[in-house]
Amino acid sequence: MFFIDSSNPSEIEDLFSWGVLAGVTTNPLILAREAASVDLEQRIREVIAASSGPVSVELTSETPGAMLEEARRYHAWDPARICVKVPFSEAGLKVTHALTRAGVATNVTCLMSFNQAYLAALAGGTYVSIFSGRIRDMGYDARAVISDTRAQIERERLGARIIVGSIRHFMDVNEALAAGAHVVTVPPPILRKMLHNPKTEETIREFNAAWENRAK
Repeated sequence: MFFIDSSNPSEIEDLFSWGVLAGVTTNPLILAREAASVDLEQRIREVIAASSGPVSVELTSETPGAMLEEARRYHAWDPARICVKVPFSEAGLKVTHALTRAGVATNVTCLMSFNQAYLAALAGGTYVSIFSGRIRDMGYDARAVISDTRAQIERERLGARIIVGSIRHFMDVNEALAAGAHVVTVPPPILRKMLHNPKTEETIREFNAAWENRAK
């Protein structure tokens, strides 16, 4: 399953027209780059209108009380669609647990290890987001983190689903899915690169040329 990692409503709407996407993830970095001067609620409502499925919106507060207040504000924008993205920490685990008990969907984010992902799943996270590219930046193989987390979730029949993000190359997508990711959240440029293979394009040109030349 694919989510799109973007906050650009027009691009999101275009990519959803392919019929291959099931949700949207955003984060403060993406929003700062794509919509720095736009009101956050307005932008997220535009993203919701342009898409279907869950839309992850990340908390930026750092204490449990402030995080819960921020989470309730985001959730109220569209309770059926908003998934509150909770940065992993001790405070984040408390907030994830509290939101889960209140029936709010959560996406525990910035996970770099099996230990973190397992704790996030135990706390009740709807999604646990493993950052493939950033794990590789540390010199580790993200595939083991993904596969170990998937195995433990299934072994204990936990409800969490694994999102793999921080995708740098389309091969990261393939590896994440093979390792057991339930969802890969893909930046638009990477999703578009997945369309192309020179042999496919060559074959289509050959077939079309044969048809055009059939009566010559």
